[in-house]
Amino acid sequence: MSEMIALEKVPSEREGALVRKGHEECMEEAYLRLEQYGLPLGLLPLTDISELGFVKSTGFFWVSQPKRVEHFFKKASVLVAYGREITGYLDHNSVKKLKGVSAKLLLWLAVHDVKIDLSSPEKIQMKGLGGSIQRTFPVKAFAIGE
Repeated sequence: MSEMIALEKVPSEREGALVRKGHEECMEEAYLRLEQYGLPLGLLPLTDISELGFVKSTGFFWVSQPKRVEHFFKKASVLVAYGREITGYLDHNSVKKLKGVSAKLLLWLAVHDVKIDLSSPEKIQMKGLGGSIQRTFPVKAFAIGE
């Protein structure tokens, strides 16, 4: 006789999330969270967000949009691409384990971490996976409308 193995339900990282739908409502929530975590409000220059979710207990968030969007930040001289789904973990002055965002430096680089160094709060640092490639920009380059 074979034994039945009971599978444990693995909680989703989206469990317990506050979910917003529609661009205006999503941007309002995004600005609120960016400000709450000490990040520049222009980090997400998106025009057609369909869904945004945020789990307060873990800082996990996701943003969904119908198509990939590119934005050139003039004051930073960097082109950034935002995929159809962006995920990450908000922490004080940082975004960790970011997925769905790439920056064109010499080549396209997946941005894995974004951090404002408290010893130099006018600068924001973007790092690739593993931190071997990183670049620092002025925080004001990521203000709304830049």
